[in-house]
Amino acid sequence: MFTPSRVAAALVVALSLSSSVSAIGKVSRSGRYLYNSDGSRFYIKGVAYQAQGATSTDPNAPFEEPTSFTDPLADSAGCARDLPFLQQLQINTIRVYSVNASLNHDSCMQAFSSAGIYTILDLTLPVNGSIDRNSPAWSTNLLDSYINTIDSFSKYDNVLAYNIGNEVVTSPNGTAALAFVKAAARDTKAYLKSKSSSALVGYAAIDGDDTWLDPLANYLSCDPSNGNTDSTAIDIFGLNNYEWCGNSTFEQSYAGKTGSFAGYNVVAYFSEFGCNDPSPRVWTEVPALFGSQATPVWSGGIAFSYFPATSDQGQFGMITLSPDGSTVIPNTDFENLKTMYDQVQFINDPPQSSAPSASYPSCPQDNSTFLASTTLPPTPIDAACQCLEAGLSCQFNPQTTNTSGIVGPLLDQACSFLGSAGGTCDSISGNGQTGQYPLVASCDPSTKLSFVMSEFFEASKRDPQSCSFGGNGTVNPKVSSSSSATAVASSCLSTATGTSVPIAPSSGGSSGSSSSSGNGSSSGSGSGNGSGSGSNSNAATAVLLGDSRALLGVSFMVAFGIAGGLLSIA
Repeated sequence: MFTPSRVAAALVVALSLSSSVSAIGKVSRSGRYLYNSDGSRFYIKGVAYQAQGATSTDPNAPFEEPTSFTDPLADSAGCARDLPFLQQLQINTIRVYSVNASLNHDSCMQAFSSAGIYTILDLTLPVNGSIDRNSPAWSTNLLDSYINTIDSFSKYDNVLAYNIGNEVVTSPNGTAALAFVKAAARDTKAYLKSKSSSALVGYAAIDGDDTWLDPLANYLSCDPSNGNTDSTAIDIFGLNNYEWCGNSTFEQSYAGKTGSFAGYNVVAYFSEFGCNDPSPRVWTEVPALFGSQATPVWSGGIAFSYFPATSDQGQFGMITLSPDGSTVIPNTDFENLKTMYDQVQFINDPPQSSAPSASYPSCPQDNSTFLASTTLPPTPIDAACQCLEAGLSCQFNPQTTNTSGIVGPLLDQACSFLGSAGGTCDSISGNGQTGQYPLVASCDPSTKLSFVMSEFFEASKRDPQSCSFGGNGTVNPKVSSSSSATAVASSCLSTATGTSVPIAPSSGGSSGSSSSSGNGSSSGSGSGNGSGSGSNSNAATAVLLGDSRALLGVSFMVAFGIAGGLLSIA
């Protein structure tokens, strides 16, 4: 454990190391390139900076899926400990996969700013705070979570970009989820603009076959309206690329992807790189990535990973920590990257005065390997979904704080019961392939559950037992017996079908933000690779507080029985 005196001493050391660095400059985008305030090209020369939390396995992703995370930017002692080593690498950027918006990040962000280090922040959180690749949605809880993180970091001058997703799509049959990703980019950009923020909006993609990766990248930077506008386009595209292994060559490992992105219209960089075969890594891709063959297309990259990380491809990591967490022990990966990064000289071509203007082409058409519609989901609106929740006849009122562990199973069972009563759950799920988004699809999972429970309750002639769902539902006494869930949805959500500038959630409104104990540890979503998956259920109190019961709840088996209209949960 760190004592206050040790924390203070570490911060003094960090600040003294960076005291010679002036205020960090503003980085801007012109077309497909990044530029410093003096008009010279800016290249991302960075490392991934987040310790790996608990993980689960997704067979479609090379890295294990995170189920928890520790916020590295809320650990002032850890940042002070690591800063001298990050400076040894001569980096200018770190990528952080998940942060806790409720914690204080001043010490870390200010120390990194003074050291000339920018941050690329993923807005996603593990499990419940990211777009679920298997059941995608763009809903109020996710938008609120993104906004809470943006608001928490808006005061810092070294936020380079916010990623609205990481590897949400991992195969061509999942590309319909991109409609929800693009909607997230649209609403995040609109909110940043409303806050006069210059931070960029990005996405980090898994590497894949060009037949679907090319249209994926083009779709995220296109204009569905064909008006050459950027309102739905990302500003910066990241590729998690591990093609260069050992002593490869540009022609063998980078020429193909570089050619594929030769005409790309927004900034492109490697959001992760660093093949670990052989190990230790020799990082011979660094001179190529920052060399004349790559820089017309790529704007640098993020070496993975400063902290140890495990995948089915083996171990990654440039350092280890002493058992008490106070001492950094660099390994050969660190020393080799230090050598290669030390040799990098940025190529100032083209300068900003000669940069081509930004353009946003029409979107790729869907086909057998690319399924995303150009009709996007609407902007989620808290007030509309709160109106719906208040007017429903049967409301989700759980007997446990671990709602993330039961919302999914309860929704599945409620939909099954509704189906047996002649109804469907089509009204709560959008379709990114057909471009159809029913009214309730933009609401948070708990509101969706209340809606389905209400439909089943009404289909069961309002038998109070049909609203019980094992004690997790309550009949709403304020609702007329003649009122229907469908009518309430039409009334409350009829104007929530278009796009608008998002507003910050109220203190009592829907919020997908994650909080945690004071040490920065939290359950949520997104730290480490493959953060695209998640259940999309509203973040539960137990999950938000880092309660171990939340992890148990994910695998909690819910069994329902129905006899004489009585539902029970065991």
